Amino acid sequence: MTAAVALPGRPAEMLERLKANPRLPLMLGGAALAAAIAVGVLWSRGPDYKVLYSNLSERDGGAVLQSLQQMNVPYKFAEGGGAVMVPAEKVHETRLRLASQGLPKSGTAGMELMDNQKFGISQFAEQVNYQRGLEGELARSIESIAAVQSARVHLAIPKPTLFVRERQKPTASIVLQLYPGRAIDEGQVAAISHLVSSSVPELTPKSISIVDQHGNLLSNTGNERMLDATQLKYVQALEQNYLKRIEAILTPIVGKDNVRAQVTADVDFSIVEHTDESYKPNQDPTRTAIRSQQTSESTQQGATPPGGVPGALSNQPPAAAAAPVTTPQTPRAGQAPGQAGAPAQGQPGQAAQGATTTASSGPSSNRRDSTVNYELDRSVRHVQQAPGGVRRLSVAVVVNYRQQADAKGKLVAEPLPPALLAQIQNLTKEAMGFSADRGDSINVVNSPFTAEREKAEPELPMWKQPEMIALGKSLAGYLLLALLALFVWFKVARPILRRYTAPPLPAPEPRDETEAVLLPPEEPANPEILRLAAKYESDLALVRDAAQRDPRLVASVIKNWISNDNR
Repeated sequence: MTAAVALPGRPAEMLERLKANPRLPLMLGGAALAAAIAVGVLWSRGPDYKVLYSNLSERDGGAVLQSLQQMNVPYKFAEGGGAVMVPAEKVHETRLRLASQGLPKSGTAGMELMDNQKFGISQFAEQVNYQRGLEGELARSIESIAAVQSARVHLAIPKPTLFVRERQKPTASIVLQLYPGRAIDEGQVAAISHLVSSSVPELTPKSISIVDQHGNLLSNTGNERMLDATQLKYVQALEQNYLKRIEAILTPIVGKDNVRAQVTADVDFSIVEHTDESYKPNQDPTRTAIRSQQTSESTQQGATPPGGVPGALSNQPPAAAAAPVTTPQTPRAGQAPGQAGAPAQGQPGQAAQGATTTASSGPSSNRRDSTVNYELDRSVRHVQQAPGGVRRLSVAVVVNYRQQADAKGKLVAEPLPPALLAQIQNLTKEAMGFSADRGDSINVVNSPFTAEREKAEPELPMWKQPEMIALGKSLAGYLLLALLALFVWFKVARPILRRYTAPPLPAPEPRDETEAVLLPPEEPANPEILRLAAKYESDLALVRDAAQRDPRLVASVIKNWISNDNR
């Protein structure tokens, strides 16, 4: 019965022991902290998971998870369910095993479509597989760009034909899926266009259309004459360069903030190739060079020249020649015989003389031809003009009036003299590189500057200024934290510390032996009474400590008690 009664008092006794020993809670807290550290270390030694596949479709994701469950490979999801993660030591093995099963199936197919060609496949099917493989390879190349998450490439390759008029050039369309928060600039778009055009025969960059996931056209198809960002930056930099040169040379003359200038540059970005081939006559005949010379000479003598009337009779061979016979002539009546023979003797002499003349002046032919070819001057010039040349410059300069002191010493604005304006105009021409042949124009104006007066806004009071409002909010937060800390200290932490750090109760004084003999034996003390006594001693110790540290507070409390009793 005594043991049964004592059992309910054991928890209270243990609580009193904990209160009496202030180090025990600290030991328990240290043990709990060590246990938490051990649990964290063991948790950190768990398997390191890495990404197996990311951005899987729902169909492929379900097939992959089913295969992982069959292979008893642990997995978990990451990045909002967009990636499947497995232990790091099993990533490569799992990928190979899934690849043997043909998973995932929605990946972009490349030239591996041409690896397993069936025997007897038609030419059309082979061409379709080649086009699909080319599209897949181009999509993979585009996806290697940092800002591109995925890409789809569509090629329209016409069937080749032998007829020139029926030939059509191929075209391409590209759809880009960009990462969230990423953007692609014009340079990258041009790089993608050139990449695709270089991979397909006879495909030009202007035949490629590039669209993002929001339906925005990224390529400049059909508007190739539009200036791109690089050209616009070049024009702006060129104009700013001329502007700085003009202001730098005029500022020492007219003063700072007394000159304003604007430059407009007409830049030619066209690429021009010019080929010129000219022939000029030889200016100095003594320095001519003979290229080729040809001479032909023909001589003929003694041949009978052709004569007679043209026709068949003239072409007949001549008759046989007869020897000449001298026959005495019969004298006429009244003529002497001697006289009759005189003419006969003289006729043969005349015939011989005629034959000699004919033989000496016989037929003769002489012909001579000469051909001389001289070299001609020839100059061939091939000029390629680089883009970015300045075609025309337009400059506008405004100079402020000069401040001069009048007779009363007051500053008065006066216009600049014409000579100084002429000097300013000449300096501006030199600074800009003025060229009349190029069509440059310059305009220098002398005008007073009107300073715009800013509207004076009413000054806000200090408590309405945004800076002060933000400072007050931050100070209020710090003050609230400080009050909360003080409340925890005085209402929670401090009483607990005082309770566990209270000095132990003094030991009871030893009694006389006679008193111990006369008094009956003491009964065992009640635990509740002991707890109340310990609390009383602790409160008494607290009051004594407070009285020692702050007597005024104790005096005011006692005074308040007395005043309440008198009432």
